[in-house]
Amino acid sequence: MAVKYKHSDIYSMYYCTFTCYEWLPLIDVTNSYDIVYNWFTILAQNKTEVIAFVIMPNHIHCILYFSEPGFNLNKIIGNGKRFMAYEIINRLQKNNQADLLYKLSNAVLPNEKKKGQLHKVFKNSFDAKAIFSEKFLFQKINYIHHNPVSGKWMLENDFVSYAHSSASFYEQGKIVHFTPKHFREKTFHTESHLLPGGKKSFIFLPEPIQGF
Repeated sequence: MAVKYKHSDIYSMYYCTFTCYEWLPLIDVTNSYDIVYNWFTILAQNKTEVIAFVIMPNHIHCILYFSEPGFNLNKIIGNGKRFMAYEIINRLQKNNQADLLYKLSNAVLPNEKKKGQLHKVFKNSFDAKAIFSEKFLFQKINYIHHNPVSGKWMLENDFVSYAHSSASFYEQGKIVHFTPKHFREKTFHTESHLLPGGKKSFIFLPEPIQGF
């Protein structure tokens, strides 16, 4: 999904994914998991809660909750990527990772260089899907938590043991590096919004799911 796409603020929750350039494991190579947690903390300080997450070696999945309308998802994700990219490049430079720095520098397009960009750490685009139902929320939380043990990834024997996700929080009530906001703590309900012409649009926001 292109970054320039305008995501509606009538939904209070979004499932978001963004990925390192060419799927390079830049988060793991620089041990930058803490940088992602710092970004999550900044989000919470600005009325954006992290409901669920997983930080993989080369990408991040998270479910974000917005307590008020008027948010700009593109700006929030864009600012987060810039914040993390700056710190990742700093660590690559400190570790003398010349080959990676050269590759990321060469990936910057001429129009991006004119704007002052020196390295491409993340793909330009990100994926965002509105959480529109209880079933979809449950689906995405499960996908996020099982990502470290799915497909080519076998980062742990048990998905709950992976340290950089919210799985242990939901499954065991255990906090490892960051405390997400349990979706049960949020006020989910059906809201009506006025569309052009005065017509009402009803947006379903999920009730608490049994089992969590």
